[in-house]
Amino acid sequence: MNKSKIFDITLIALMSAVICVCSWITIPMGAIPFTLQTFGVFLALRFLGGKRGTASIIIYLLLGAAGLPVFSNFGAGIGKIMGPTGGYMLGFIFSGIVITVLEKFEKHAKYLRVVTDLIAMISYYTLGTAWFYFFIGKGNGMSIFAVLSACVIPFIIPDIVKIALAELVSLKMPKKFKKNI
Repeated sequence: MNKSKIFDITLIALMSAVICVCSWITIPMGAIPFTLQTFGVFLALRFLGGKRGTASIIIYLLLGAAGLPVFSNFGAGIGKIMGPTGGYMLGFIFSGIVITVLEKFEKHAKYLRVVTDLIAMISYYTLGTAWFYFFIGKGNGMSIFAVLSACVIPFIIPDIVKIALAELVSLKMPKKFKKNI
């Protein structure tokens, strides 16, 4: 294995660890806790790029599925991923796919990073909200508006702030770390 591959694997593992730590920073808010997980996910995606960032998200999810306490409130297990809020965690993979596909166009106009981030955010909100609705809401007679009020609306502004901070931090990362990415 050459130095470049080892460097990439190290950065992917490091960003998986960052997502873990960010997930532990939690403020309970009803069914879905407020965490810095979104910051960690978007930092990984923007610092490493879509493909490697998505790999770090998948590793994070696999660590949690294997039983390591990496999710919010030090949760772990496949049950957390398959639980009511698991769609948001799985939705982060779709955010990575969105960024992987659209980051090619960002080279032509920097403002497209913002558009890409918003589309990526909408992708994990969509999967997570649909998942929550079918897992909890529908069976409890919740309307889609009630689910959106509980799972999306309170998080839009904080998530935009976390994503913007992740963008700023990733842009300030030393160039030497990005040379192989």
